Amino acid sequence: MFLIESSGHPSVRQLAQTAYDRLAEGQSVDHHVLSDLLGEASGKGVLREMHQKYGPVAHEAIIMPICREIGRQRPIPSRRRPPGYTPEPDPLTAPIGGF
Repeated sequence: MFLIESSGHPSVRQLAQTAYDRLAEGQSVDHHVLSDLLGEASGKGVLREMHQKYGPVAHEAIIMPICREIGRQRPIPSRRRPPGYTPEPDPLTAPIGGF
């Protein structure tokens, strides 16, 4: 769908072609390529045009599988704590004092 709808936007078309070629070869498409595809399509107005042309349900059916694949592949960033951070005791697991 992105190949068809991005004919007037070479940067979007090239990303869509890269993703399509990898899928056609039986390979997975890296989340960076998919993120870039959605970002370019959004920036160039392709997503808006698709939404207007096909409606919200079809638009979601086109976009959401890509979003889910990005979410599946993207690494979860670690939660770094600032130096000297001491967590407060959890009231559910803290010992009960005075007994």
